[in-house]
Amino acid sequence: MLRSTTLQRLRPAVFRVQRWNSTTTSAPKPSTTHSDIVVVGGGPAGLTIAAALKHYPETVNKSVTLVEFGSLDNLKTWGPDMERFENRVSSLTPSSVEYLTKIGVWEHVNRDRVQAYRHMTAWDGVSGSKVQFNTTQLMGEGRDIAYMTENFNLQNGLLKQLANKPNLTILDKTKVEGVERTPESHNKPLVKLSNGSTISTDLLIGADGANSPVRTFSGIEARGWDYNTHGLVATVRLANEQQSAWQRFLPTGPIALLPLPNRFGSLVWSTTPKMAAQLKQLTPEQFVMMVNCAFNLEPTDIEYLVEHPDEIMTDAPYRLSQRSSNPDVPCPIVAVQDKSRASFPLKMKHADTYIAENVALVGDAAHTTHPLAGQGLNMGQGDAQSLAIAIRNAAGRGADIGSTLTLEPYWADQYFKNHKLLGVVDKLHKLYSTRNPLVVGLRSLGLDAVNSVKPVKDFLMSQAS
Repeated sequence: MLRSTTLQRLRPAVFRVQRWNSTTTSAPKPSTTHSDIVVVGGGPAGLTIAAALKHYPETVNKSVTLVEFGSLDNLKTWGPDMERFENRVSSLTPSSVEYLTKIGVWEHVNRDRVQAYRHMTAWDGVSGSKVQFNTTQLMGEGRDIAYMTENFNLQNGLLKQLANKPNLTILDKTKVEGVERTPESHNKPLVKLSNGSTISTDLLIGADGANSPVRTFSGIEARGWDYNTHGLVATVRLANEQQSAWQRFLPTGPIALLPLPNRFGSLVWSTTPKMAAQLKQLTPEQFVMMVNCAFNLEPTDIEYLVEHPDEIMTDAPYRLSQRSSNPDVPCPIVAVQDKSRASFPLKMKHADTYIAENVALVGDAAHTTHPLAGQGLNMGQGDAQSLAIAIRNAAGRGADIGSTLTLEPYWADQYFKNHKLLGVVDKLHKLYSTRNPLVVGLRSLGLDAVNSVKPVKDFLMSQAS
């Protein structure tokens, strides 16, 4: 009942955005072509929706045009080197991999560069309270928490699956200059491209990132806030092979180490913009030492050392030697890959709606979240799956693939699910970003309770997977 009421309350916003950029003066030019579906954005979400549409019999003959502002040349010719890993890495859940397998993509992903993990430890950097997940104990043999792989690997696999598909056009190095509706186009989107061409379409899909031009052109508002935090990523080398994930919640933000093949790991350190800049300026040796400190020392020690980089190589080893042995921390980091350190601002944003007449948003165009739960890419994969099914069902019964009636099942399926996850991640970030003794005590009690109750851990693992 609540869901139905909310749907009715939000539906007027869907129809308001139908009037975006309407004009009666421009008519389709002779260079205008038609594509049943135009997907803007060649990231994982955009490529996945294209691959799904070319998988289903009901939509395989629909004409699809994918437009990407950047170049896809590096992805098409990507030659992986087992001694180097990209710093843009994602954690794919079993459900995401299951769907990629169903639409024929996973067989094209380089498995040597995929690392499954079945163990995860998360702990409070102030109190030391922790929760540990082991899928063998919780869900039985053969179950994985997630699969780590480079975004390049996934996108390369998607492009291979899309090669030589009928009625598919991929335009990279091409910018969307504008979108309008005209009476001549039957009030459907006309997409103007930087190559001088214009494409009319029955359905325009925005998979074009957090600053989505499609969302802007459609007049859909997105609301949220800046965390005033940056995510620092790096590819690191480990002392030993790891098949576990680790995350420590520090007052300045969580630090996570996720396993990659061949003794590599993906580091994601969320911290203040100032500290992120300082960490990027450290020498490789200083940075490696600071990462090891971040998983072992008190928050005040970590913050002091970052502020005094000249003391890191002399003071940090002594501080680490005074710590008692702790088996619940990752093995030491021994090196950082050259040129792999990068940082980006972290924001939470959610579009008011994912759909308008002849328009749908997926992935970061619809929502962005803090990386502490590793769910950003998986949310986009869920969007692509749900939207593709909605389009398939409409095409199968001969309905208009761009109508709001066609698109509403996608919106209803994903919006509330994503909204809930965005809220949970946002509250976790705020909960662990304080040193208030009362809050620290309460959150530690909660974490210890979760760790001791198997049914709760089972439920959390099933939701995360």
